[in-house]
Amino acid sequence: MSQYYDMGDQTLWNPSNGASRLFLSQVNVYQAEVGLPSGIGPMKADECQIDPTLFTAFVHALLAWHRRTSHAVMAALSEGFIATVLVLAERAAIEVNWQPADRTEGRERKDVQVPTGPGPSEGAWAAALQQKSRELGRFMPT
Repeated sequence: MSQYYDMGDQTLWNPSNGASRLFLSQVNVYQAEVGLPSGIGPMKADECQIDPTLFTAFVHALLAWHRRTSHAVMAALSEGFIATVLVLAERAAIEVNWQPADRTEGRERKDVQVPTGPGPSEGAWAAALQQKSRELGRFMPT
């Protein structure tokens, strides 16, 4: 069995039931973290519709959240989910905003970990997520 993640008439992903169940559980976690709905609708009869407007806002909020969180464990825990979301965004032809969030809007860094060495540069951060997303996309059937 498998399930379908569709945007309109286009299937973005057709994962196994287990992968889908895990992904949807993580969607709920990250909706709470970023404070926005994901646009990923409920799974009904093995199909779920993704709202493009809500999903675009969620993708951008998720990337901004990840960029602000400099805690190594939180970054590691979230990177797989974010890479999966980025594959869906690419397949939906959503232009991803890789620019740093404006910290003057009350969005300070949080969950900061004391560094033991130099951290990745802004460009390296984005490049690493993009690479992970490209690699993961090969294993995500449509």
